[in-house]
Amino acid sequence: MEKPRIIELLKRDMEDEHGAIIQYLGHAYAIGEGEVACEIEAIAREEMRHLDWLAEAITDLGGELSFKRGMMDMTGKTVFEWMQANVGLENGAIAQYREHIKLIDNLKIKRLLERILSDEESHQGDFKHFVEMTLREKMTDKRGNTTDNNTENLSWGIKHEYTVIIQYLLQSYAAKNEETRKELQDQAVNEMQHMGWLSEKMIDKKGRPHLEHDKFEKTLEHNTMLKADIELEHKVADKYEQSAAQSTEGDVKELFRKLAAHERYHAEIFKDLLE
Repeated sequence: MEKPRIIELLKRDMEDEHGAIIQYLGHAYAIGEGEVACEIEAIAREEMRHLDWLAEAITDLGGELSFKRGMMDMTGKTVFEWMQANVGLENGAIAQYREHIKLIDNLKIKRLLERILSDEESHQGDFKHFVEMTLREKMTDKRGNTTDNNTENLSWGIKHEYTVIIQYLLQSYAAKNEETRKELQDQAVNEMQHMGWLSEKMIDKKGRPHLEHDKFEKTLEHNTMLKADIELEHKVADKYEQSAAQSTEGDVKELFRKLAAHERYHAEIFKDLLE
């Protein structure tokens, strides 16, 4: 198979992994604390690992990355129906990976897809188990519709964190310097934690997390991108500090202050790389 066709298939897989990550995180956050939510978040992290592997394979082949969201099924009004949708998403992923393994003759890529397929088959079994569990335990959607200053600031933070996760991952795959690559990926992982903390706090406050990203910086020239990242981190830290000052709730105030400190730290890391 020609290299451009392999890249095309891997990009489709990467987009579908992105869709699965968001679908599963959305369900995990909405369920609230508990064993099932933790296990679904763990599955989402495995899908993030798949996306990372696919992105590296595409980059190695000289292809351009796609951070579009692929297949998703956000239908269903009950947790039971969400788990059924997740089984369906895994069924589709399994069929697609099997098809791509048959089509692609590059042995290294075939091994990678076979490795990912084994995870997807495991996820399918997990979600079938969750279908039974959520029906038996009558699990419910913990989201509310509260709209106030706290939930508006939390919502802003979720959108920002989602955006920079993509931005830093994209920059890391393009980075020629190994230290820069590692630091960008490390900070992307930290931003993923931030998105989770903000979404969980939104549920606590009876809000409704919306997992949507904003436009992200696509400049990949080393110094230019780091300067843009530094400027962004300081602006975001300022915003979190303002949000902390506006909040009258101690737990929300504490979270925003913690995030502001983390963002200042990211800026210093990027400054060191620039220097």
